[in-house]
Amino acid sequence: MARIHARKRGKSSSKRPVGKGSPRWVKYKKQEVEKLIVKYAKEDKSSSEIGMILRDQFGIPLTKRVTGKGMTKIMKENNVYPKFREDIFNLFKQAMNLREHLAKNKKDYTSKRGLELLESKIRRLGKYYVKKKILPENWKYEPEKVKLLIQQK
Repeated sequence: MARIHARKRGKSSSKRPVGKGSPRWVKYKKQEVEKLIVKYAKEDKSSSEIGMILRDQFGIPLTKRVTGKGMTKIMKENNVYPKFREDIFNLFKQAMNLREHLAKNKKDYTSKRGLELLESKIRRLGKYYVKKKILPENWKYEPEKVKLLIQQK
């Protein structure tokens, strides 16, 4: 599949482990893995950071194979899931960094174009989340409000 703005195809990525059930080398039980996820979520780690920690330090390739549930479901059950999803929040941070850069470098037209593309991506993803009822129906991307949201984190 081609990329949105670059007209190039993406690189192939690694494959998920094959099979069902917990792998033989994982010595952690379902409850232990859930406690680890909740612990790291309370430390304000994102779900991808938690996944990398579980993979690298504990040898757990996929939480779904060990616990039977995805990481976001576990986080929602324990009320530690963030207000915004990780993908849109990362786009918010990227847009704010780009806005700060453009405040210092007013003639950087390439970055200005990049900001336009990035904000269109945010709006498109926001529209999708509103349609799927993940975000409220009156949600609208406003850079000033997003800047305050990021500063609170």
